[in-house]
Amino acid sequence: MTELSHVDEAGDVRMVDVGGKPLSRRRAVARAEVRMAPETARRLRELPKGDALTTAQLAGIMAAKRTSELIPLCHPLPLSHVEVTLEVGEDAVEIVASAETTAQTGVEMEALTAASVAALTVYDMAKAIDKGMRIAEVVLVEKTKETVA
Repeated sequence: MTELSHVDEAGDVRMVDVGGKPLSRRRAVARAEVRMAPETARRLRELPKGDALTTAQLAGIMAAKRTSELIPLCHPLPLSHVEVTLEVGEDAVEIVASAETTAQTGVEMEALTAASVAALTVYDMAKAIDKGMRIAEVVLVEKTKETVA
């Protein structure tokens, strides 16, 4: 690890200048997990289409699109694709979010924001029946960059 990217030599926060960087095709994947009681997971699995999981999926996509409004020093990016999937397991919901762009900076914050907001939405939807839920393991899984010809 070298220096913090959003802090200058004087210790002041700053937006990183990416103006001189070439455009690259970028992709990032993040994962989050909402741990819960097995009964809560069972009830989520049994919901019809258009349920809490679809709401969480849409919330994650919308959050990715608004990341620069939520994280003060993030650049607004022209997202070409955002995908959020949710899978209900025995005692958890696993969320995987991916974001893609062709830009001068990466999309990891968009993927992490999408996964986090989707997890918060699952939590919000199920909190009435499970007071012990917890959001865990919000993590960047993959980050790629390809030169644009």
